[in-house]
Amino acid sequence: MASVHESLYFNPMMTNGVVHANIFGIKDWVTPYKISVLVLLHEMSTTKPMALLDRRRLNKLILPLQQGPDLTLEQFLKIVEECCLRMVNAVKHRLFLMADGELQDMEHFFTILPSAFSDSEAFKTSVVGLFMRQMLLAYNKLSFSQVYKLYKSLQQYCHRGSQPELSALPAEDMELTSNEDPSADHIDKDELDTVSLHQSELRSDESRGPLSQKQAEYFLARQAYLLKNDENKAMSPAKLQDELNNILKFNPDFAEAHYLSYLNSIRVQDIYISTHSLLHYFDRLILSGGEGKSNGEEGYGRSLRYAVLNLATLHCRFGHYQQADLALQEAIRIAQEANDHVCLQHCLSWLYTLEQMKGSDSVVLTEDSVKIAAHFCLPYLASLGIQSLVQQGAKQGMPANKLLDALRGTDIMHWKQSLSELIEISLAQTTSIWRMYGKSTMARQQAQLLLNMNSLEPVNFSVQQNNTEAFAVALCHLAELHAEQGLYAVVSDIMKHLKQQFPPHTQHAKLWMLCDLKIQFEKAMNDGKYHMAEPHVTAISALDSTEGLYRKAELLKALNQATEASQILQQLQQQCEKSKNIEMSIRVMLASAELHWDSAGFATALPLLLQALALSRQHNLQSLTSETLLHLAFTQLMLGIPEQALVLVQDVLESVLAHGSLMDKGRALLLAARCQMALAGAAAQEHRLTGLEQAVHTLDEAAVYFSQLDCKERIRDIHYLQARLHHTLGNISQRNKCSMLFRLLDLELPSSGMTVVNHL
Repeated sequence: MASVHESLYFNPMMTNGVVHANIFGIKDWVTPYKISVLVLLHEMSTTKPMALLDRRRLNKLILPLQQGPDLTLEQFLKIVEECCLRMVNAVKHRLFLMADGELQDMEHFFTILPSAFSDSEAFKTSVVGLFMRQMLLAYNKLSFSQVYKLYKSLQQYCHRGSQPELSALPAEDMELTSNEDPSADHIDKDELDTVSLHQSELRSDESRGPLSQKQAEYFLARQAYLLKNDENKAMSPAKLQDELNNILKFNPDFAEAHYLSYLNSIRVQDIYISTHSLLHYFDRLILSGGEGKSNGEEGYGRSLRYAVLNLATLHCRFGHYQQADLALQEAIRIAQEANDHVCLQHCLSWLYTLEQMKGSDSVVLTEDSVKIAAHFCLPYLASLGIQSLVQQGAKQGMPANKLLDALRGTDIMHWKQSLSELIEISLAQTTSIWRMYGKSTMARQQAQLLLNMNSLEPVNFSVQQNNTEAFAVALCHLAELHAEQGLYAVVSDIMKHLKQQFPPHTQHAKLWMLCDLKIQFEKAMNDGKYHMAEPHVTAISALDSTEGLYRKAELLKALNQATEASQILQQLQQQCEKSKNIEMSIRVMLASAELHWDSAGFATALPLLLQALALSRQHNLQSLTSETLLHLAFTQLMLGIPEQALVLVQDVLESVLAHGSLMDKGRALLLAARCQMALAGAAAQEHRLTGLEQAVHTLDEAAVYFSQLDCKERIRDIHYLQARLHHTLGNISQRNKCSMLFRLLDLELPSSGMTVVNHL
């Protein structure tokens, strides 16, 4: 969020012929709550013997109490009690002594207040001293009637225990108690009625009255920081918008409030209010006194350039690519006229980002952006450009060593410049790259490194910086990796944390929603519960149309609806070729090959499998390479070449066992056992028993993996094969046991119409 102005001037506004004064012309005024804070400061200075830990807690509490909104007496005492029980009793005693006494008791307190700090140098220079002198000055300006009203408000504040009279004095008293020039314009009667009405509405809604300038600045800065670093600790979108509307009601020219309204509207994807607030922010910024120049690095021209650029980014966020392109071109034109290289570089960065969103090739634009950013010493933009190049290079099949070397070079710069946000992005990107390459162990290590990294930025407001997109990506990867290993209890815990950290209305919630749906879909498919997988397909399609089509084809294939599945796969293949989505294209080829097994024969699947193998090796996709080789091995087995099939399985078995999912491990071992069975059947008598015993051992290992996934269909197939093997080997008891287990599962599961396993 833009920095809050140091001073907001008293600018009268004309509305319908009525002059409304800016409430923020008033710096501060005396309220019962402020008196409570003064009492706390006075007791802290006069109470000498105090535990060091208690004093430290109270010292940390002072600044938030001064800058924050007014609290009720009950809330105030509760906060102080958490720091020091002894102090809360002293403060309460002093307050009720004034409230239950006479007016001269309050007057006496303000008289003795400076004496407690007169010998301290801090009274002249510290924030506490400034606050106390402001309150004393405001109190000394009060007339007798105003002092009497303040005293009555203090009595109500102490005895009622309800919402504080934040602006206990009438609006005219606010003006008189302000620290502004006495010659400043006074609030007229119409404004007084508006203020009093506004205050009554706020009290009925458990909200606050008109904030002083410092309170408003503190409120906006705090909420903006929370929105950036931990949205869950910020106010809810509806409540925050109400507070902003209250602030803007008294000062429509408060630019920072408009900007926070823009950030708040983005949270709920409200295009109308976000655009409206963004335009108002720059309108107010341009018209304010600090932006009076019409050219150069500051002033009207600069605000106008960045206003158009921010409008372009807003349209990019909502997918309005044509409007975003037009806004970017306008921002580039204005920046070129002003010779603003920094703004031009930001425009270029968003230009290649926009091209990526459209699905176009933006490598040349990205390379130009990196070169220019390095020339003008803009490390942040240069690093983002390199990250984008690495992402595009990974999709285009660049060697892994070059990509990781580029990331390592940027990481060195990030640590030197203490760019923690870019460090997080780099670690999340490295996690994704390792995952894409099929190195699950390395991906898990990088994700854990990110989650356990301490932030380099100063963390305020008890915020831990863990609600960024990088953390969401890392947690989603961890959830999928745990799901692949059958650890669904851990997945549930991760998803619970993601839902708490990224509520559904936040911008990154789509990541965990899609991740959760894919995990649920895979689990239902593994369990053979296709009726439960069907609703997930519809939900996945709403979040990602490509993934939705692929999952729909998988479901139709499992339901033996080959014609419909083939049509969807052909449509999906065309989309992948157009968008150059190599990973999905390979998966579509593998699914199409499986359809060929059932319809056209195993030999017709070989061209597709060889094409998928070439693409996966070209793009360093080890996981897909292993899966493709397993498909090829199964095809060769069905074509009567078990020797070659077993060689292929053994080549990829080490990689699958090291980095594959439980399903991949089980399928690879099951395929290896079937190859061993086929070879043993054709072997000589002396080698046949050894081969069959080896196949039994391999099936036992595969059964362990399928049992962890509770994949009953696969376990049923294994029991069938084990029963046949034990019958051949003469193990009658083992044969009967496996036959009984097979029979129980066969009765429980729907019949597939075949007992011999003819699928991978």
